[in-house]
Amino acid sequence: FFFLSLSCPRKMKVAALLLALAGSAAAFAPSAPAQSATQLSALTLDDIGGSTAPLKNYDPLRLSLLGSDETLLWFRAAELKHARCAMVATTGYLINAAGFHFPGMLSTSENISFESLSNMSPVDAWAAVPDAGKAQIIGTIFVAELYTESQGTHYTKGGKMPEVVFPKFDFSGVSAETLETKRCRELNNGRLAMIAIMSFISAHNIPGSVPALAGIDAF
Repeated sequence: FFFLSLSCPRKMKVAALLLALAGSAAAFAPSAPAQSATQLSALTLDDIGGSTAPLKNYDPLRLSLLGSDETLLWFRAAELKHARCAMVATTGYLINAAGFHFPGMLSTSENISFESLSNMSPVDAWAAVPDAGKAQIIGTIFVAELYTESQGTHYTKGGKMPEVVFPKFDFSGVSAETLETKRCRELNNGRLAMIAIMSFISAHNIPGSVPALAGIDAF
């Protein structure tokens, strides 16, 4: 019903943004209230892990109850993917801001070196990357997304959550308890990284919006 009510492009953009954020927000959702006999099999966040201190099961918008079990699992997978991307983005931003860079040329045809990009803020450096380079980066992400979404039983149907495509990690020798701890750490680090990269971008585009970053050239 929600999607049917979106009758204009502006509303569709708002809906897309809400769904993108839902993957993160749903991670802190509260346990579902007592359910009727016909709903006893419904999943809650307590069933899929990731609930850690200090804000266990925090979901004031009750996004975890928005749809079916498949919806909740999709939210968790979306949060996990966003978390991993945010960790890479935050690390890359800080490395570039610190002046570290690859040697040589990014583009010989347009005379753009990695060193020249390192002298810019990370946001400006991305803008300076040739369109062909951006297309290669986005294309690689698209291929990785296709790969993770097409492996065996889909995660919304009871399959494993999306794994890192490269490098491939082998956790076969890790106990279930240790693996669960590592998964919670990954989610928590990713949640922090999502806040961090959004803060970096906000500080760059809206000076003074993040007081802790005010006056730092990289931002």
